Amino acid sequence: MSAPKVLFYVQHLLGIGHVKRATTLARAMAVEGLEVTVVSGGADIQVIDSGGMDFVQLPPVRASDRNFGALVDEAGAPVSDALKDERRDILLQCFAKLRPDALMIELFPFGRRQLRFEIIPLLEAARALSPRPRIISSVRDILVEKNRPERDAGMVAAARQYFDDIFIHGDPGLIPFEQTFRAAAEISDLMHYTGYVVEHDKISSAGGDQGLGEVIVSSGSGAVGALLLNTAIDARAGSVLADYRWRLLAGYSLDEVSFQALQRRASEGVIVERARPDFINLLKNCVLSISLGGYNTVMEVLATGARGIAVPYAGGQETEQTLRARLLEERGLIHQIPEGELTKDRLIEKISLAMDAGGPPKPARAAAIDMDGARKSAALLARRLGT
Repeated sequence: MSAPKVLFYVQHLLGIGHVKRATTLARAMAVEGLEVTVVSGGADIQVIDSGGMDFVQLPPVRASDRNFGALVDEAGAPVSDALKDERRDILLQCFAKLRPDALMIELFPFGRRQLRFEIIPLLEAARALSPRPRIISSVRDILVEKNRPERDAGMVAAARQYFDDIFIHGDPGLIPFEQTFRAAAEISDLMHYTGYVVEHDKISSAGGDQGLGEVIVSSGSGAVGALLLNTAIDARAGSVLADYRWRLLAGYSLDEVSFQALQRRASEGVIVERARPDFINLLKNCVLSISLGGYNTVMEVLATGARGIAVPYAGGQETEQTLRARLLEERGLIHQIPEGELTKDRLIEKISLAMDAGGPPKPARAAAIDMDGARKSAALLARRLGT
């Protein structure tokens, strides 16, 4: 009997968190004996590990700015109808060739409205296929809060029309889905909490002394983060970690002019480089992690036992990172500084608090949050497919 096939559609518009989570899930599915093809519609990112799966790159699109106001192509021009048609056709051809047993869609119908031009045709193709594949929505723990009841009703209707399951990659003990999606009760029979998605195998196997005794400041691979990196350079001399080496990791979407300006500002003992694929190793060995507050990074900080300070991204209407970071801080697992409050002095203060906290999070405290989401998601899907 051949392995069940899964087509996993994912789109990242600003940072890389969505596609990183998707590839982590895909590798866990492969361990369960599933054959996974990931189709990515965002920029081709060098630090993404696509091992263990087939990986299809669509002509990339991204958000035009922090407010996610419009879609643009690689050159920054508005997305044309021709590009939309090209992406849709590639996606449908991939689906027709694969004839998957399961179709997994990242975030939709709870987001990605701008991508309906290709997502709806894909869902309709799946519904028309015989036998019909199982259709799953893969969504993080927290949605961006918009307080628009008509949007909630549309999400419920789309979930009912197209989806068999909704995998929520979070822990209701930290935050239930209904806290940011008020209509969750109307689709509760479709919902399955999986726990947070972390690649524990990579954490366990990470070795070497990369980052040993260093302060690791990371801005992810999104287009934001220059403020954090510049503030870290300003704060180092006045902090209790002034004598330690600081390694600043800039995302690949940070423009080259800004990147070189950071390098020129770096004093002795400060390294400025692009994001690295061995980030897990750096976290395992570091004295302190200072990062943006994205889903993946925050969970990796907890899973590696690193001390952590998060500066959650709050551009446009984004509330997701801020809420999660606050909840984790309330549990004593990380420290956080709201983006709008980030200053040199505030960062110096938080560094002192983090270093006075008696070491990294105790395993038992971090274990109070379910971080087995990759394995549980894969096992649940395998059961749904009868393997």
